Amino acid sequence: MFSCIILRQYQDREFGAAGTKTTNAQPPYSPLTKGDRGLYIRIDNKARHAKGRSTTARFMQLSTRIRRKTKSISVGNISIGSSHQISVQSMTNTDTRDIASTVKQIKALTSAGCEIVRVAVPDTEAAEAISKIKRDITIPLIADIHFDHKLAIISIESGADGIRINPGNIGSKVKVAEVAVAAKEKGVPIRIGVNAGSIAKALLVKHGGPTAGAMVESALEEIKYLEDLRFDNIKISLKASDVNKTVAAYRALAQRVDYPFHVGISEAGTKYSGTIKSSVGIGILLNEGLGDTIRVSLTGDPMEEVQVAYEILKSLDIRRETPELISCPTCGRCQIDLAKLAEAVESRIKERKLDIRVAVMGCLVNGPGEAREADIGISGGKGEGVLFKKGKIIKKVKEDELLATLLEEIDKWEEENKR
Repeated sequence: MFSCIILRQYQDREFGAAGTKTTNAQPPYSPLTKGDRGLYIRIDNKARHAKGRSTTARFMQLSTRIRRKTKSISVGNISIGSSHQISVQSMTNTDTRDIASTVKQIKALTSAGCEIVRVAVPDTEAAEAISKIKRDITIPLIADIHFDHKLAIISIESGADGIRINPGNIGSKVKVAEVAVAAKEKGVPIRIGVNAGSIAKALLVKHGGPTAGAMVESALEEIKYLEDLRFDNIKISLKASDVNKTVAAYRALAQRVDYPFHVGISEAGTKYSGTIKSSVGIGILLNEGLGDTIRVSLTGDPMEEVQVAYEILKSLDIRRETPELISCPTCGRCQIDLAKLAEAVESRIKERKLDIRVAVMGCLVNGPGEAREADIGISGGKGEGVLFKKGKIIKKVKEDELLATLLEEIDKWEEENKR
């Protein structure tokens, strides 16, 4: 048995536990004291291959994460909250009124692993199209609403499984109340989707701009109003294109409410820059236990969003449903085209539903040892390479047979692990 220190969530520089301004930054973590609220649960994941090592080595292999304890809600058949696995979302970039194109893209996203999809609802025609779209898809659909609350009501009537409203532009409390009544009648959750780019003017003036504090206050105002209406089927997002601002907002709000968080970085950018920004921001939040469903926002094909989301979850050892590829950056000892070989392996395994670590290394001397965490791997040299499993060399392989040999071994591994 190993003793683990339970840690308290980081308190943001701008907000203390009670949401009031504070001038002193708290350390990133501090032990929970007897008087602290029980808002967190611990999730332990033992790393692989710890058996047989020293006590110190085994202890270092343990990964302890504190996940913020939340209420549970359901979006269609997907449960969201700390008692459930973190789900992956995306958003279509088709014209929702084009039913055929939207259905086609949703089916492709579903095949890629998307578990919840959101569609834009710019007008009544788009809202009414939801009922027809729903007939041909198998995952929950959320209607994304801005400005016109009536579109939210029509979307609910058309069968939307969830509604996203933006408190910065949805309108008066009376309008929000009408949406809440319709949502409550159908059992449809509402996401309070705060975006730094559309904060109410009064809050911008009060906070001196779209700060993390303005985002948190915007969310709290909307939460209070919905709660006053006895509506608590809620999840919350606080998104900005700035990673630090986004993280600070979620950290602060986590001290105030126990509703599930939808996390992401808004307008993150293109595939390259957006992947980096999203991975840093979402990764920080998830590693601190903040996040119950995620959406990676990238300019371009939403299929990329789903793939990046799963890579983020995989890198934190939260969800491991597809192969993880380990490959070295190469050096002067590498005598093969490792980049080409690694890309060939990745293209053939990335969509397989396997929890396996696969290594492609460029050095016969150090490769197997450096990639000992891999279940299966190859390491190439001039004219020949080796196949290894969990750091142990199994056999030598001709250079031009490395790829085929590795893929064959992965097939064998899959069959063995089905038993």
